[in-house]
Amino acid sequence: MSEKIDLSTYVLSEDEDFMNANHRAYFRAKLNAWKNDILREARETLDHLAEESANHPDLADRASSETDRAIELRARDRQRKLIAKIDAALQRLDEGTYGYCEETGEPIGLKRLDARPIATLSIEAQERHERREKVYRDE
Repeated sequence: MSEKIDLSTYVLSEDEDFMNANHRAYFRAKLNAWKNDILREARETLDHLAEESANHPDLADRASSETDRAIELRARDRQRKLIAKIDAALQRLDEGTYGYCEETGEPIGLKRLDARPIATLSIEAQERHERREKVYRDE
């Protein structure tokens, strides 16, 4: 777990063995940075909501403030779910299963993981999954 990597200088390479120490360190750093950004934003939102809790004498201002608060809280809920997915990805890194499709066991692919580091399915498996969902939705 002592893998350290500088995200600003390391470049993922398909020429390296899949999920080698550099890849694992890269994705661990990327996932942790993403999680830290979300947590920082959540703290800022909580601070903002605490400041906003001042009474608004005008009914329209109060309604607008409540709407803003509801939108912020929904966004925070989505981010809470995203943190759970990031934590699950970090767990897979610890277990050595990160980067492999949960359905086929095949490598997911570095470009896909770089774009969506919480991916659990290869592009092909994801497309099959989405087609099945569409069929069930359309019935």
